[in-house]
Amino acid sequence: MSETEERHCEECGTVLHGRADQRFCSDQCRTSHHNRQRTDATNLVRRINRILLKNRRILEKLNPEGRVVKVTEEALRRQGFDFKHFTSTYVTRKNDTYYYCYDQGYLQQEGGMFVLVVNRDYKQATADAG
Repeated sequence: MSETEERHCEECGTVLHGRADQRFCSDQCRTSHHNRQRTDATNLVRRINRILLKNRRILEKLNPEGRVVKVTEEALRRQGFDFKHFTSTYVTRKNDTYYYCYDQGYLQQEGGMFVLVVNRDYKQATADAG
């Protein structure tokens, strides 16, 4: 870039004066630009977090006492449960896989039935950390 070529703020287009590597006219423009750059990633994370929290609320609603209970797949789907989103898994020695949405979990069984469980260790770990 030659010295006579005008440089413009990447956010608002204002003519820049000063350092040759200057990209923005103000802190506000720099912040706005970087926030907009992160918007897509932030929105993705927010959308996934909403799904995870909804899944957790559904599991907690269907298992309010925190005991082991059985429900149908239809009961979960009717509530809007999204089986593609979970926070962790636990595989037992029998090779059964429990899926968790934070502390609330489920195990799929034959015949479209699901066993709902609560991971008490998770609840205790978060209580100890707080």
